[in-house]
Amino acid sequence: MAPVDFQALGDQPAVAAHFLLEVDGVPMGTFQRVQGLEVTVEVEEYAEGGASGFTHRFPGQMRWPSLVFSRGLTRSDNLFAWMRASAGNGFQAAGGKLERKTASVTVTDAAGQRLRSYSVEGAFPIRWTGPSFETHDGSPLSEELELTHHGFSSATLT
Repeated sequence: MAPVDFQALGDQPAVAAHFLLEVDGVPMGTFQRVQGLEVTVEVEEYAEGGASGFTHRFPGQMRWPSLVFSRGLTRSDNLFAWMRASAGNGFQAAGGKLERKTASVTVTDAAGQRLRSYSVEGAFPIRWTGPSFETHDGSPLSEELELTHHGFSSATLT
C-alpha cells in the first residue's frame, strides 16, 4: 500500500485572512466573518412491512441556511446598492421580477492569494444591518449582510 501524501491532502489547515464576496463578478467587499456555509440532507424513512428489524433510510432534499457576512465598514456602495435593487422601489423598478445572482465567496490568505471559492447559486440579499453609532464607545463601525440562495459548490484554487 502506498504511503499517504499528507502535503497533497493539505496537512496544515489553511488560515483565512479575508473572505471576498463577488456578485456576478462585481466585488462587494471583503469580510471578517462568513457564517452559514453548510448543507444538510434530510433523511426520509420507510418502514418495510415484514422487515421490522430496521427502517430503510433514503436521502431527501438538501437544505442550505442563509449566509451571514460581517465586516468593518468600507467605502464601496455595491453591497447596499444590491440590497436596494432586490426590494422596495428597486424591486418595483425591475417590474417586480426578482433577479437572482450568482455570488462567489473566496477565502484568501494574508498575502491575498485565493485559496478556495464557493459559488453560491440563486442568491439575493434579505437583510442588511448598518453600524451602531455611539461617540463614546470607540468600537469599530461594522455592517452585516444576510443572503439566501439555492445552494453552492466549492473549488480549491491553489
